[in-house]
Amino acid sequence: MYYIQTLNKISPRGLEVFDMNKYRVGDGVENPDAILVRSASMLETQFPQSLRAIARAGAGVNNIPLDRCSEAGIVVFNTPGANANAVKEMVICAMLMSARRVFPAMEWVQTLKGQGAAVSELVEKNKSKFSGPELAGKTLGVIGLGAIGARIANFARHLDMQVWGYDPYMSVETAWNVSRDIHRATSLREIYQNCDFITLHVPSTEETRGMINSQSIAMMRHGVRLLNFARGDLVVNQDLLEGLEERQIRCYFTDFPSDELLGHPGIMAFPHLAASTPESEENCAQMAAAQLVDYLENGNIRNSVNLPAVSMPRSGEARVAVIHRNIPAMITQVTNAFASAGLNIENLTNKSRGDYAYTLVDVNGSLGEETLSAIRGINGIIRVTVYR
Repeated sequence: MYYIQTLNKISPRGLEVFDMNKYRVGDGVENPDAILVRSASMLETQFPQSLRAIARAGAGVNNIPLDRCSEAGIVVFNTPGANANAVKEMVICAMLMSARRVFPAMEWVQTLKGQGAAVSELVEKNKSKFSGPELAGKTLGVIGLGAIGARIANFARHLDMQVWGYDPYMSVETAWNVSRDIHRATSLREIYQNCDFITLHVPSTEETRGMINSQSIAMMRHGVRLLNFARGDLVVNQDLLEGLEERQIRCYFTDFPSDELLGHPGIMAFPHLAASTPESEENCAQMAAAQLVDYLENGNIRNSVNLPAVSMPRSGEARVAVIHRNIPAMITQVTNAFASAGLNIENLTNKSRGDYAYTLVDVNGSLGEETLSAIRGINGIIRVTVYR
């Protein structure tokens, strides 16, 4: 029996992934093998020895202590792309609103209540105050061409926009999904200097935090429209406000409101709504649950944020999964332990990610505790799990 603890309300469609003959799932589960979480903070959580994995039903993992998890051999999963369509639709909505001044216009129309027959005349007289440009023919810069950014870039071409994309870490798989009509920028400067609209779709890292600041804003086209539906700390708010006052930035649309941004006429803030659709929540929950099942039952890792992606078909009588430090001679020591026990290795795969590595070994023969103890005793081994 596997035990899954839920820290948030998880879509029932996601929970259906678990075979209830093999899994016990709920918020009251103790000593879990895995945890399913959405936005609940786990930064101060003390993890039980039983915990092997955490799956975040969403993309961001800033609510999970990744360093502590890695040290404890806890695999952290997220669900990239599961909410991509929901976010894409909200960004397109924001682009239209930023160009055509939809929200201020709707607010102003409501002030005409009580004007009677004069409403039509007032509308015609004042509508020019809310006019704005069409998207067709304008240039959109997409920073980050992952699951979300690639969809936005492709969709914008259907709006007859010219699209520039920048992503120095774009995967081969993503590259196949990006239209050939997208101009690949080789630097952020190219995006800043050539685009009428800029939308951010990168994670919050040491490299990206504060990337929109006084220096980068100065490089942008005068009157640029800026959208941020990725992470709030990508933007230095004070520099943004100065850019708005100087009209270097025409307007800023974001899904991450803060007190200093509220009330400014050039800022439209949403209450973190981009991924909040029933379809998105179902997709994220199903993807997170499926990744947990494959890891708990087979040791395969897909979409981990702290360990490498490693998976292979089962081929032996037993599978041994080893989380270890990425240091020399680890594979040799592990395979020597199997050889000393007279076990034949049917298949083996290993990958590393930063300071950590993951090795899957399928073996035939009598796998005893003595062999497992020998592997666990190797310097640099973090966790050893057996699948039979």
